[in-house]
Amino acid sequence: MSTEQSSDSNKLQLSLQQKLGIILSFSKDKIVEQIQCVWFIILYLIVFQVLVLGLPIVYSLMIAAGIMIVIVGLAFFMEGLRLGLMPLGESLGSTLPRKKILGIPCLPTSLAFGFVLGAFATFAEPAIGVLRAAGAGVDPTAAPLLWTILNTGAGLLVNCVGVGVGIAVLLGVLRFYKGWSLKPFIYVGVVTLSCITLYMQFSDDRLKHVLGLAWDCGAVTTGPVTVPLVLALGIGVCRIVSTGGSSNTGFGVVTLASLFPILAVMCYALFLFNTDNYYFASESTASWHKNAGKYGTNYPSDLQKFGDIKAKARLDSASGVGETELSWSLSVEERRMVENYLNQNHALPEGYALRTKVAEGSIVPAALPGGVRENVQVRGAKTYVVREGYKAPDALWNPDADVATAFTNKFDFFPNTFKPLESDKNNNGKVDPGEDFYSLESDGSINYSKKDGLLTGPDQDRGALEGAIWAIVPLCSILLFVLIVGLRQKPKHMDELVIGIACAVIGMCLFNLGIALGLTPLGEQLGGNVVSSFASIQPWQSEGFIDPIFQSSTVGKCLAILFGFILGYGATLAEPALNALGSTVEKITVGAFKKNLLMQAVATGVALGIATGVAKIAFNLELWYLLIPPYTLLLILTFISSEDFVNFGWDSAGVTTGPITVPLVLAMGLGIGAKTGAIDGFGVLSLASVGPIITVLTVGLLVRKKPKENPSSEQLAEAA
Repeated sequence: MSTEQSSDSNKLQLSLQQKLGIILSFSKDKIVEQIQCVWFIILYLIVFQVLVLGLPIVYSLMIAAGIMIVIVGLAFFMEGLRLGLMPLGESLGSTLPRKKILGIPCLPTSLAFGFVLGAFATFAEPAIGVLRAAGAGVDPTAAPLLWTILNTGAGLLVNCVGVGVGIAVLLGVLRFYKGWSLKPFIYVGVVTLSCITLYMQFSDDRLKHVLGLAWDCGAVTTGPVTVPLVLALGIGVCRIVSTGGSSNTGFGVVTLASLFPILAVMCYALFLFNTDNYYFASESTASWHKNAGKYGTNYPSDLQKFGDIKAKARLDSASGVGETELSWSLSVEERRMVENYLNQNHALPEGYALRTKVAEGSIVPAALPGGVRENVQVRGAKTYVVREGYKAPDALWNPDADVATAFTNKFDFFPNTFKPLESDKNNNGKVDPGEDFYSLESDGSINYSKKDGLLTGPDQDRGALEGAIWAIVPLCSILLFVLIVGLRQKPKHMDELVIGIACAVIGMCLFNLGIALGLTPLGEQLGGNVVSSFASIQPWQSEGFIDPIFQSSTVGKCLAILFGFILGYGATLAEPALNALGSTVEKITVGAFKKNLLMQAVATGVALGIATGVAKIAFNLELWYLLIPPYTLLLILTFISSEDFVNFGWDSAGVTTGPITVPLVLAMGLGIGAKTGAIDGFGVLSLASVGPIITVLTVGLLVRKKPKENPSSEQLAEAA
């Protein structure tokens, strides 16, 4: 035997140059595959900003480096999924229904494993980190509950989302065992979510601001980690239990995994609200805050201090040239004309300008040629300035972007622990070095000081390396533990498995770093700058303001909506998961639903959804207007559609929320919201998810045709 092994090893020996050649060729193919997925959306965003908006790409070298890191990271990550996580999921899915663990029957162990798999797969989703980072853009005085959830409560938010996905996978596995239809789950889930949405919308303003975040969480959870693992588990279970139900019962769990996180976040928000355990907006001057009673009384005092500092900093930075009322040096008729013009066009009419003494804030008929404007403050913090004052940064790299910190975060593996310092430790009545930023005066007012006092706030983001280790290693450890210890089964191809896990960690580390340097800045930049089509804004990270492209704000908003439509269409067609889903559906329907038709239906639905999301932010529409009617229509379409089409039609929303689309769309929505004065920019992803379900089910009704034969479980596994 040893002689044969020696002979085989001699035959397989390769030189170092040959080994490097094979590795480089393989790596090149994988990187080119990822470039093919992202080139359109990146090129489109750059061309739109440069040619349509007429603005340069700020920090272009940093963004370009970030995008390249994302591409390399995705290549590693997807290969790690293929070699490591997917084989583990398939092995467990096909083994759990046949073996007991410690004498416990197969069904309870399968359900428990489904819950754990769903929860830990959510923690590994790259977009979860982007969601947590979004809290920095929320004004704590305008949306105290939303600010609490995304900042001091970010860790619990992720845990709630993970629990929601875990419950969804548990119910999905139970459905596979029992052969239940997906339709009742959809009816109950959609009706429940709609009722809670209406309650939160109309009961209190603090609750309604959480709705966009809650509905977006459903899209964030169905990413490149959760979907393949859940499908692998589902196909494996269906192959064994063979309940004789729908021909594609392996599908549908992705739908549940997008509904239950929404419910989990809503329940989390309602719990915080009803227990008064969130930030009390003491810095707010709005009447509804003052008249709301003693809410937030149970919020820890140290976290309240942190919120007060954040709130004051935001109010100071947003105050512009002053919050005082304008003293108009105009007649009543002129004042009314100028105010109406400002409301419609977000700019002063030609021939009017602001006095140079900004503090006086008086508008006068201008003698300057062309009515050149300097600064004008109108009703609060809106500022209008001429393009001549605009200047983009000359640097190619953002000096505030610390790559070392983004990569390791100083190896802080537990960044969500809030460690406030005690104020005035020596009781001398003032802030000393090492103490908090402010102290309380005898009259109860806050005396802010920025000497050397420090307040350690909640650090939301792990470094890219720590984040990758926390996401991948616990998930793989649980999978291996259940397989080796619980089922007493050795993994096949252990060497490939180890390489796959290592590739997944490296890939997610690079991906997280690339998001911080490339995708998030690009999305925020485009989202913020696209507002210049209908409003006078300060471009992203630039000095000075620019006038809107169109005098009519409606025309400009339509351009922004068109931008969102094309972005959604192109980005969806670039998603590799959509191509795989199209091939699967064509096999399942035996050619009745062509692959290209499905891809076009999904891409059109996503495009319509993102366009609607941009319109929601641009026109300041309420989210429930745009969600309840589509989901009501979906209930009707679900009722009249066949079980097969319902399964993959609802699951089609999962492929639209890929690793590239989610960070860009989320950052773009937050960027638009920041420039339009919206309290938050959430809701775009949720609308991008409901759109493709409507289009796929509608097209499915048009091409509905019973398949000639039901494919076997082996064919389903091959298709998936």
